[in-house]
Amino acid sequence: MKATMSGFDLRAVARELNEFSGAYVKKAYMPHYEQIVLRINPKDIDQFDLVLVRGARVYTSNRDRPMPMTPPPFAMVLRKHLKNARMTGVRQLGFDRVLCFDFDTKFGQYHLYVEVFRDGNIILTDEEDTIIQPLTHASYAGRTLKKGVTYQPPPPAMDPHEMELEDLSKMFETSDRDLVSTLGGKVNLGGTHANAVCALAGMEANIDTQNADARKIHDALQSLLSDLAQTNEGFLLLKPDKETSKEDLEQQLATHEPNGKRDRFFEQFACEATPTLLPSHGVLIQVQFPTLCQAVDAWKGAHDAMALARREAEKLDIAAPGRGHSTDVERLERRKVQQEKALKGFSVKIEKQQMLGHLIQNNWTHIESLLTQVSQAVDGKGWSQVKKDAKEIPWIVSLNPAERSFVTILPDENSEPNGPQATLSLDETVHQNAQRHFEAARKQKDKTKGAVEALEETITQLQRAKKKEEKQQASGKLNKVKRSKRLWFENHRWSILTGGHLLVGGKDAKGNDAVVKKHLSGADMYLHADLHGAPSCSLRATQGFAPDQHKPAHIPDDVPAFRLVDKLGDERITPEKLEEAATLALCWSRAWAGGGAHGTVYAVKPAQVSKTAQTGEYVGKGAFIVRGQRQWFKDLDVQMGIGIVAINGVPLLMGGLPETIRSICQRYAILRPGLVKKEQLANRIYKNTGLMTDDVLPVLPGAAEIIEDYGIFSAVKNQIKEEE
Repeated sequence: MKATMSGFDLRAVARELNEFSGAYVKKAYMPHYEQIVLRINPKDIDQFDLVLVRGARVYTSNRDRPMPMTPPPFAMVLRKHLKNARMTGVRQLGFDRVLCFDFDTKFGQYHLYVEVFRDGNIILTDEEDTIIQPLTHASYAGRTLKKGVTYQPPPPAMDPHEMELEDLSKMFETSDRDLVSTLGGKVNLGGTHANAVCALAGMEANIDTQNADARKIHDALQSLLSDLAQTNEGFLLLKPDKETSKEDLEQQLATHEPNGKRDRFFEQFACEATPTLLPSHGVLIQVQFPTLCQAVDAWKGAHDAMALARREAEKLDIAAPGRGHSTDVERLERRKVQQEKALKGFSVKIEKQQMLGHLIQNNWTHIESLLTQVSQAVDGKGWSQVKKDAKEIPWIVSLNPAERSFVTILPDENSEPNGPQATLSLDETVHQNAQRHFEAARKQKDKTKGAVEALEETITQLQRAKKKEEKQQASGKLNKVKRSKRLWFENHRWSILTGGHLLVGGKDAKGNDAVVKKHLSGADMYLHADLHGAPSCSLRATQGFAPDQHKPAHIPDDVPAFRLVDKLGDERITPEKLEEAATLALCWSRAWAGGGAHGTVYAVKPAQVSKTAQTGEYVGKGAFIVRGQRQWFKDLDVQMGIGIVAINGVPLLMGGLPETIRSICQRYAILRPGLVKKEQLANRIYKNTGLMTDDVLPVLPGAAEIIEDYGIFSAVKNQIKEEE
């Protein structure tokens, strides 16, 4: 499977992006350490995202992609220098895997270099190419990437566009590699396109360059470059797996419509996106797109759009890059496999060291003669001359003057230099050289003893962990998720409403200020119970939750999984959604502690909420002035449901309207104001579900009575009525 874009791909992408010259940069985002997103605003078409994945790919996309509430430092630098900047052009440096984006900014002509090789990098420079900020500081043999130094691109490689027939002929005459290696390395084509040129020329890839027809190769190369210059399309290549034939794959492709299922289909079977079709692509299924960027987006767009979710999971210590959440059993099983592999390696090392020691002893005369000759030569000629002379001696591989030693090839059964290699010291006798290998084997045996004990301890821990996991699964408790940071909305009261909308409310005066200042804007709605000290609540129009298409393995089947998203499909706030939010706003207020059965809540637009008071008046912390007409919701029922959901891979207890909780959660309970203290309720939830009381207490509105219980307070999912 193709991992990164080639020089051919970047040439096509640069040509496509040049069509947007004159567009403006609206904003810069960094949803993940590996990814930068520039929101581009052209004149005549809708805005789109320019996605830069370090060391991998560059393309455009119109997908919904959640972004962090607080941009990382590098994104802030890009916003500072490139906001409202006009993109004047995109160019490829030679035929290397480096793209340069030129911007006309208020500070002058700035450049953004995107390196798509090795680990990749993204570097912002000024008009004199002085580095303002690199995404990652790096130092190589001939250049350094850090703030304040002049940007130096990697050493330029051969541009195949400049390759003339005479140059190719001379290269073939002097090359010591085979044909495909010469084209791939010296002509800078890479392995895939080098093989394609050989196939187009009708020549074997592994023949000597002296036997190759340079004219045919040159014609094939020019044909390939001509196709690249003339094509405007992109192709996504699908490869059947072991369980799916090519015919079945073509049939599935015809039945998948352009939706989320199609994304998952491409993610499963796509192996490459390319601007041109090569001879090797004939065995693959080809899906044509209007541009290469669209083909890349169809292949990797869904994965890249989940970058923020991956970053949040890594922050919570749920997942590391490239690895999902691990239970204790999975972790111990991996450790057991590693230890068993290490033990096998120890055995091999012990046998090798003992074998070398015995071979040195068995070839005593030969080794003693070799030591004497090398020692005398060093004393008489010096190390420099001996190193030159040793190149003609088949028994000597290399010399190390610093340690006064050399690597020799030991004799085989026929006394020829075809045996294993061993290091001999000039300052030691034959016996001492052999003894050194025996001593290394003995030390390795001591390590093996400790490794065996460690493996036995791991097996014991694994057996205990399996028993604990079986017991935990039987009890219905969730796996504990260790995390170093909470999700941002957990600092407030929160809930999922119909349609996936997020409702947040302040826990105290400081929380009220934060909700209104940070999380109330645009088409959102502000809600407040008609009671003193009630929380300020914000019903988000666009931000909310969507079902997790890739449910984490550690989340049980009876717990629904969601992902936090910044754009919902249906962003309309209907009267029904407002009434649902109003009911929760009432439950989060003093109406619950007062034991009242009904209450009143009002809703207004964000523009009607202000901190500015009339002359001579004062607005306290957490309080606001509401002006204009209000929408009232009266006689609301004070009841609330709680259920278990997973947000971004974290199991959480969520409060919500009883009807909504019943529709979303399989494990839930319905509460109303009662006499049982919430600390007692939280303790029962902890004992039955495993959710920590610190995560449960903020969700419970206060002292309550349990009306219905399905797996929250009791292990048996039966309706329970309690009379306290």
